[in-house]
Amino acid sequence: MKAQCVPLCLLGAMLFLCSVHTRDLRRCLISTDVHTIEESFRGIKKAIQAKDIFQNVTILSPSETLHSIKPSDVCCVTKNLLAFYMDRVFKDHLEPNPQILRKISSIANSFLSMQKTLQQCQKQRLCHCGQEATNATRIIHDNYDQLEVRSAAIKSLGELDIFLAWIDKHHHGTSAA
Repeated sequence: MKAQCVPLCLLGAMLFLCSVHTRDLRRCLISTDVHTIEESFRGIKKAIQAKDIFQNVTILSPSETLHSIKPSDVCCVTKNLLAFYMDRVFKDHLEPNPQILRKISSIANSFLSMQKTLQQCQKQRLCHCGQEATNATRIIHDNYDQLEVRSAAIKSLGELDIFLAWIDKHHHGTSAA
């Protein structure tokens, strides 16, 4: 009788663990429409990239860093990169053109909304930060620090489409956070 109960108990435990894992992944959804942000960025991309004097240098793109992030670290890397853009890139960029400045402000406001969502997830201990997430973030900061501040801000703004595509891939409907 006990021998028959063991497989049922194991099956029940597996189902429970799978449901808990799936539920945790779905808690940290980013509700912001990334496509709207991408549209705003497309409106300024050429103007921003035209100011980039270091065409052969990249901050985000060489980072196989972003492409090798484990699903368990996606929330943390997203949260860290949103903070990177909010605390450094947007603050370091001086924009004289009011139309471009409005679009950048709109993007920054969207990032702030996403950042608040992921900060709540972290407070609820649903946003794990492993060593790989920390390393990926550090590499991007190091790439940024290798350039003069204004040039680094322009470069990072010009590469915003890479980050937005990554967010869309990992957060849009997949609940990978």
